[in-house]
Amino acid sequence: MFLDQYCTELENNQFSFTRQQSSDFAKNIANDFNPLHDVDTKKFCVPGDLLFAKILCSEGLYPDMKVSFSGMVSDGVALSIADADNGDKIICDQSEKEYLRVEHNGKQTNNADMIAKLVKAYVAFSGENFPHVLVPLMKEKNVMINVARPLVIYETMSVHLDTIELKDPVIEASASHLEVNGKRGNVTLGFVFKEGGKVVGEGKKTMVLANLREYDQTTIDSMVEEYNRRRIEYAA
Repeated sequence: MFLDQYCTELENNQFSFTRQQSSDFAKNIANDFNPLHDVDTKKFCVPGDLLFAKILCSEGLYPDMKVSFSGMVSDGVALSIADADNGDKIICDQSEKEYLRVEHNGKQTNNADMIAKLVKAYVAFSGENFPHVLVPLMKEKNVMINVARPLVIYETMSVHLDTIELKDPVIEASASHLEVNGKRGNVTLGFVFKEGGKVVGEGKKTMVLANLREYDQTTIDSMVEEYNRRRIEYAA
């Protein structure tokens, strides 16, 4: 399984993520250079997309899924996948604290090769949200995140697929919008699944932007420049 190098298997069907595994996944698979996923950062968290990838690779793909994120995971935390009373799939720790929940419907597939392709396509799309999608949305609403302490919370991701018999899925952006309520913003990023040029499904990702302030182009330009510098430096 392609995810093996990004996850540490433990006893009793438990698993964990190291800082290095999390950082490598963020940068190599998701093209995500959020400092929260750096090995040496003080306020570290495992990428939400890595949790999603883990549960999808372990439990299979369903035609209808809603993924809810409810907490940040630190490195080395022993986690497990469990079935909730209502049949939802959850990722929780040894204290039964829940970090991710998947509501699902329909017949699943466990085709590892196809799931790996879909996961890679989705997280690569997801990782490109900043700056390509979020910055234009913030500019349109004349708001921006706190550059000194950026807080972007991954909230939910939902998927509807017309078929799960996919061979080479491609994900493309669709309609996206930002709703602002005081210093808080709710972002919805839409996307579609394509197979052979034909739309075979759709989905959306929601995020919360906290501590919003008035948009300043110079500040945003500096933030984007620093983000791109980190990408180039890593690739060198």
